[in-house]
Amino acid sequence: MTTSQLERDIERFEGFPVRIRHGRDRRDVRSDKKNLPGYAARWERIARNAHTVADWKRLRFDRLFPGFEVDVLRADRRVAHGKTSLAKLRAEHARG
Repeated sequence: MTTSQLERDIERFEGFPVRIRHGRDRRDVRSDKKNLPGYAARWERIARNAHTVADWKRLRFDRLFPGFEVDVLRADRRVAHGKTSLAKLRAEHARG
């Protein structure tokens, strides 16, 4: 799976967009980087709405993608704060 495919996979499954970055220098990862594991197939359900962005990163993203960082994006494409609830984030994107 490429980086751009992984970003779309997460957005379709979780209901919010992300931008994947290198862990060391926080540069964007090239969208055609290959051999990344898939995301949605690993989970039966979306992360709980009560979780925060920081919870989601720690419990889901960091475990699957060590060495990478991820920005969770709000509806206006700004980076969401770690204390933002996933329920609020999903509601923003649903209103679109």
